[in-house]
Amino acid sequence: MCGITGIYNFGNIKSIEKITIQKMCDVLKHRGPDSEGIYLNNNIALGIRRLAIIDLQTGNQPIHNEDKTLWLVLNGEIYNFLELRQQLEKKHRFYTKTDTEVIVHLYEDYGENCVQYLRGMFAFAVWDEKNQKLFIAKDRVGKKPLYYTTQNGSFIFASEIKSILEYLDKTPQIDLESIDLFLTYQYIPSPKTIFENIKSLLPAHILTCDKNGNVKMEKYWDLDFTKKTDLSFDDACSETKNLLTEATKLRMISDVPLGAFLSGGVDSSIVVGLMSQLSSQPVKTFSIGFEEADFSELKYAKIVANHFKTDHHEFIVKPNFIEILPKLVWHYGQPFADSSALPSYFVANETRKHVTVALNGDGGDETFGGYLRYKAMKGSLYFSFPFQILGKNITEKLSSLIPFKNKKYFRYLRRLVSALSEPAKLRNIQWHCFFSNEAKKNLYTDNMKKILYNNTYNYLTDIFENAPAKNIMDRTFYTDLKAYLPECLLVKMDIASMANSLEARSPFLDHKVLEFSASLPSAWKLHGLTTKYILKKTFKKFLPKEILHRGKMGFGIPLGKWFMGDWKNYFREIVLSEKAINRGYFKRATIEQMFYEHISGKRDHGYRMWALLMLELWHKVYMDGENLC
Repeated sequence: MCGITGIYNFGNIKSIEKITIQKMCDVLKHRGPDSEGIYLNNNIALGIRRLAIIDLQTGNQPIHNEDKTLWLVLNGEIYNFLELRQQLEKKHRFYTKTDTEVIVHLYEDYGENCVQYLRGMFAFAVWDEKNQKLFIAKDRVGKKPLYYTTQNGSFIFASEIKSILEYLDKTPQIDLESIDLFLTYQYIPSPKTIFENIKSLLPAHILTCDKNGNVKMEKYWDLDFTKKTDLSFDDACSETKNLLTEATKLRMISDVPLGAFLSGGVDSSIVVGLMSQLSSQPVKTFSIGFEEADFSELKYAKIVANHFKTDHHEFIVKPNFIEILPKLVWHYGQPFADSSALPSYFVANETRKHVTVALNGDGGDETFGGYLRYKAMKGSLYFSFPFQILGKNITEKLSSLIPFKNKKYFRYLRRLVSALSEPAKLRNIQWHCFFSNEAKKNLYTDNMKKILYNNTYNYLTDIFENAPAKNIMDRTFYTDLKAYLPECLLVKMDIASMANSLEARSPFLDHKVLEFSASLPSAWKLHGLTTKYILKKTFKKFLPKEILHRGKMGFGIPLGKWFMGDWKNYFREIVLSEKAINRGYFKRATIEQMFYEHISGKRDHGYRMWALLMLELWHKVYMDGENLC
């Protein structure tokens, strides 16, 4: 696990100075504190900050082939590297024991098709000296980030945007469309970023840049929900267990100490249980909670820890940790408003004191149908018809009768009812949306409205409508696997973990698990209104009953309460400051109304206030150059 960066001067003969790539590496030190590696040859430079996990002694990068015509930097892990190496050694000579070297030799043998053989999480770059070509690739699911830009005859890439900024003479223009997307979804979806002309490589994509500056991009993998398994339900349960056991075992290969995040949910509990079966020593587990009982899962995590006899550690997040927010913003590099980024950062920080690698249950909800909104979508297929006849206006009036309370139940119920008059693709939007189009109209200044003309809903509806699936539920699962999972959840975990020099691994995101899950009938995932049905049946005798039958809690923070108390003044000082208002995005009156409605208890605007706070803090750190950390 590392931070990688590089420069290819394809359009000029200007040699790259070492200090340039050095600066780009330095800003990624948190991703790789163990060592630095640089390859520099006239118009090409590759840089890496390494977090050593496999082959601590000889695994330093960049890695090269036998005649040093190929050079590679990798961020990630190749879990099937031992199997690949066994085959490659028949033809190639290895000089390290690291997983990284298999990619070099795969590229020699198979070219750009080398990605098809890799089982893991990765973002890597290969410099092909013979063909004067830079080849970069991103893993199937999008666990590892990679950003790039082409400017003035140079192609620049990095694991984080801040590394690219080190190369540029000036900070790029803000992409206002990205702000619009951010307020809608709480993240900026790839390939866009907050900056114009800086892009994020999409998951399951490869990219080449040749000596003429031609940039070619291609998708190499996708999930297909149209091809369903012939297995019986019982056999599918057995295969589910076998695949997850294998995926967990592969992710326990490490030359450094490893443990697991344990939330007390079904997914992380399964991973911890499988690890316990596969390990001769008690698994180190790490949990985080809050003083507010509605948001804390510590009691469930403790049940699992006792059940599997783990070496368990707990940590409490309190509102007085507000001073960490600018540092968090700096790490994310662009506006990001998933509030679970805060507890994720703290659990990673505590975990890193004990281990260097942590497994988690990420992807279980998307893969096996765990979210409450899946129940809502399935239910809406049966009772949305009368609301569609009534129309949107009447449905909105009915939903407005539901009281505003600082309780999740009321928020979910309002969003459910308000979506029932919409077609399925827009219903799905309603359950993802933070600021609706109507809310943004009230929020934006006239100038902002003039600039923004695209409908941000199109991002999700396009994925939904074009999904390789035959029914609405499979379309819903596919959309989350292509949007919410890689663009929000995996970004959150990558940054939260790597900010603390911790590697996070996710057995549920093994592409063989994902492919098998896509082949399962949707009714095996959501059976009636039982979520993760096949997963719960598979591990019925394996997990404690309290875990199997508990409701979905999520991993949010008590924003509503904190913004009414400890964070109230902080929000007003940051978001309602003259500097913030003068950026010209938002109407002061609308934000003030939102603020006073929230602190008076009339409405819960906690998540919207969090998004506005994160956006303004990002401006302060990245555009104003304020040192708030």
